[in-house]
Amino acid sequence: MMRYIQRLADKDVGLTNSMIPLGSCTLKLNSAIQMIPITWPGFSQIHPFAPRDQVTGYLEMIKELEDNLVAVTQYDAISLQPNSGANGEYAGLMAIKKYHESRGDFHRDVCLIPISAHGTNPASAALCNMKIIVVACDAQGNVDIEDLRKKAEQNKDRLAAFMITYPSTHGVFEEGVMEMCNIIHKHGGQVYMDGANLNAQMGLTSPGYIGADVGHLNLHKTFSIPHGGGGPGVGPIGVKKHLEPFMPGHPVMPVNGRTNMAVAAAPYGSAGILPISYSYIKMSGATGLLHSSQHAIMSANYIAKQLENHYKILYRGQNGRVAHEFILDMRDFKKTAGIDE
Repeated sequence: MMRYIQRLADKDVGLTNSMIPLGSCTLKLNSAIQMIPITWPGFSQIHPFAPRDQVTGYLEMIKELEDNLVAVTQYDAISLQPNSGANGEYAGLMAIKKYHESRGDFHRDVCLIPISAHGTNPASAALCNMKIIVVACDAQGNVDIEDLRKKAEQNKDRLAAFMITYPSTHGVFEEGVMEMCNIIHKHGGQVYMDGANLNAQMGLTSPGYIGADVGHLNLHKTFSIPHGGGGPGVGPIGVKKHLEPFMPGHPVMPVNGRTNMAVAAAPYGSAGILPISYSYIKMSGATGLLHSSQHAIMSANYIAKQLENHYKILYRGQNGRVAHEFILDMRDFKKTAGIDE
């Protein structure tokens, strides 16, 4: 039986026998010195509902981490409760939904999503009972701004949100991103920025500066928590001031006075692994975080340059550059190699 189970296990791809290519999810330094604190009893053996006067050090670390993430993103507040990026998407969209409802706009239920978006984006919007309208992309993979403008205008009375990823999922810094945000705000909607690619923004720009109202941050991507293998993850949301009252709270352990909208069982989600990101930020400092973004972008462009004579780089920006990742188009390569589609 043991041999049979082992043979079954060997048929799957795992970190013990191969590589799981999760892209930007895995391209981070996971140094031992960042991991050590999560083994300390003061972090690893604390109950999520322990009395606050017994965990003052833990709460101080959480507050400091939130403040650091505010500085990086230029949002006004952070909630560390969501356990994943998808969980953060749900929390962020629910904050938008409750914000509209607080203003009496119960009819605002339309969410515009580019056809190039992450699959979790429409899934999260559907969970929030929003009506999804797809926005077209142009031949370069960028959001078609005129199509966005048209659909925002057509749905201006019901527009709730627009979801976008920056840099985009096809590996380009879209130059029209601030114009997109302005279009949505002009028609009464809120901008949700998927934080999957924050690693290409740190120290260079920020979601808050660009014009986003809310978005999640994958601590298991940008801030070094190991993720290649399925988790655990932390997907906190950052929000602008007007959305802060609608961030996740907790009925047992209120979070900054908020008791509603919990999206996880514990008030601070996967708090046991937060020392990893805390250590990464503190040891990197502002200069180090900037360098990590610069290094990611320059490395991607170096690799693209080395490969461009052998493979087609599917999408590039107007200056021929990519962001911190890019897509290789293997279709022509397959044909020249005699491989059928």
